[in-house]
Amino acid sequence: MNHPSLSAAVSRRALLKISGNAFGLLACSGLSAFAAEKSADPLAPREPHFQPRAKRVIFLSMQGGPSHVDMFDPKPQLTVDDSKAIGKGLNPNGKLLGTPWSFQQYGQSGQWMSELIPELSKCADDLCILKGMQTDLPAHAQAYIQLHTGMFQFKRPSIGSWTLYGLGTSNADLPGFITINPSISLGGSLNYSSAFLPAIYQGTPVQAAKGPDEEASISNLKNPRLSFSAQRQQLDLVQAINREALERDHFNPSTQGMIDSLELAYRMQNTMPHLTDLSHETADTLELYGIGESMTNEYGKHCLLARRFIEAGVRFVEVNSNGAPGVSSNLGWDQHRNLKDDLEKNCQTIDKPVAGLLTDLKARGLLDDTLVLWGGEFGRTPYAQNGNGRDHNNKGFTMWMAGGGVKRGFSYGQTDEYGYEAIDQKMHIHDWHATILHLLGLDHEKLTFPYAGRDIRLTDTKGNVAHEIIAT
Repeated sequence: MNHPSLSAAVSRRALLKISGNAFGLLACSGLSAFAAEKSADPLAPREPHFQPRAKRVIFLSMQGGPSHVDMFDPKPQLTVDDSKAIGKGLNPNGKLLGTPWSFQQYGQSGQWMSELIPELSKCADDLCILKGMQTDLPAHAQAYIQLHTGMFQFKRPSIGSWTLYGLGTSNADLPGFITINPSISLGGSLNYSSAFLPAIYQGTPVQAAKGPDEEASISNLKNPRLSFSAQRQQLDLVQAINREALERDHFNPSTQGMIDSLELAYRMQNTMPHLTDLSHETADTLELYGIGESMTNEYGKHCLLARRFIEAGVRFVEVNSNGAPGVSSNLGWDQHRNLKDDLEKNCQTIDKPVAGLLTDLKARGLLDDTLVLWGGEFGRTPYAQNGNGRDHNNKGFTMWMAGGGVKRGFSYGQTDEYGYEAIDQKMHIHDWHATILHLLGLDHEKLTFPYAGRDIRLTDTKGNVAHEIIAT
């Protein structure tokens, strides 16, 4: 029978069908060519858009929203007006709450920091403190997902996935993106997902150490029943079936991602256990991170793991803090009440490990090209909640960067006299993302991936690089 397209009279239905198939083939051809370009070795190191200042990232993520006015952004007027009524904000009938902790200047740079973080204060001259941060919503889940992916309305790749996609990694036997002790409650795997990027770019979760003598680990990394060689034989059979399916489908990101992930998991069995074993570290190094001390043991181990991972070639490592044991909030830094007791515990948990990480990186010559990030999804209000706590504040809060080409001993941005809203040198999360990519040698407007009919990027259609914080 003749194909409808060869008949003298072609119906509108047939014409639309033929045209649709043709457009579909064109789209598939374009995607297949793109995939072929990336799939030869999707984790191989790639050239950045321009000369980078940083080669790798460690993101110290504080889940729940740490209080900037109690840690990094002193507000004398807030202390003077303690207990006075405030006429603006989420709670216009609330009363102002002055900080119960003292601030002073540290280092040659004179950075203002509070007594909550005495060890980190010793690193003041290495910090670039961003005091004009802003994000879109004062809601944990949305703000935390936006912090990681740039957008909360749709599923998007995380910044770690974009970094790995843009630059690859230098160790083929390790994931290029690792997240230690990731959040379960605030978006879960969305925060380290590769979304529509190939699956090989998603983050690999490393579970927290549960006890004082336990190490962090990756679930199901070892096969207790099969030897390494037997696993290879089994994997070869599975991969042959996968590659046959991939050849038949021509373009199937899920199958390609499965092939890449299985090969990486097989190789990781030899490298990852060695990296997560801290028994060969010196006593001085363990003490530097606070390992062995009750308050700092767990987070200290995770920060030391981050150093070991990036030293081994991992491109992006996130170290999550979900708060100290015993705090009243299940979101760690979310102090709606018990501000004094709980914030002190949280700071004790991370203060020495974070300072130890910066000190260790600097001593090893790694801080110059390692970008260290610290912060949460938003800050806290200057007015009280529940008498002795603070509410969410997305209009003005503090994060900081260190190393990786940023100015050291530098303060950027300003909030109003109470620390409620950013008023100068504002930095939205989109700007923060754009600046991070810039320091890695990536143009945030050019780092794109074709999806849903357009080229998608981390910063969507927004984002400006904060050149003022970049060292000359």
